[in-house]
Amino acid sequence: MTVFVILLPEVISRRFGQILYISSLKSLHMYYRFGKAFYYFSIVIFLFFLLYFYSALPEQVFFQLDAEDRWPKGTYFYGMISLFVIFNLISLLPPKLLETKSWKKLHRLFPIGDPFRDYLLTWFYSFGGVLNLSLGMMVFYTHSINNQQEITADQFSVFFYLIPALLLIWIIALFLLFVGKTKKLQNPSEY
Repeated sequence: MTVFVILLPEVISRRFGQILYISSLKSLHMYYRFGKAFYYFSIVIFLFFLLYFYSALPEQVFFQLDAEDRWPKGTYFYGMISLFVIFNLISLLPPKLLETKSWKKLHRLFPIGDPFRDYLLTWFYSFGGVLNLSLGMMVFYTHSINNQQEITADQFSVFFYLIPALLLIWIIALFLLFVGKTKKLQNPSEY
């Protein structure tokens, strides 16, 4: 009975530590899920903007107010779809390679259970979402230029400046993520 009473706090603290570690992994996994949800939401927003504003565009689309050169409506549509596919392939290839363990060097650098792995996955999915939102804003801007009687580009200029600011913030966040991972690799005992 005495041995049980003496060992009980140690067993409880060990179990509690494991529970805390597992719950911290779950909370990190939640960031990754939020990033993925944001990414899929941005796809829906982009497709909605593209299809809705495509139907309102004239047959010849121009990109400046007093521009001479115009593109056919179909060329603009397929060009935006092509940009969408290229941007999404670029932003989704690294996280998919990391998730499926296809890229061994990347998997060794960011193993399962490493908080920086989840941060990196979150960053890539949310960056894909920001890229999709920027494409949606490009479609919206093109619509506002081509339909000046309905909407002017000046009314929503804050959104047009918001996208480059978000892209800059995401690039800085990636830099900070790599700085943190480098510090962890140099001093693994601190983390």
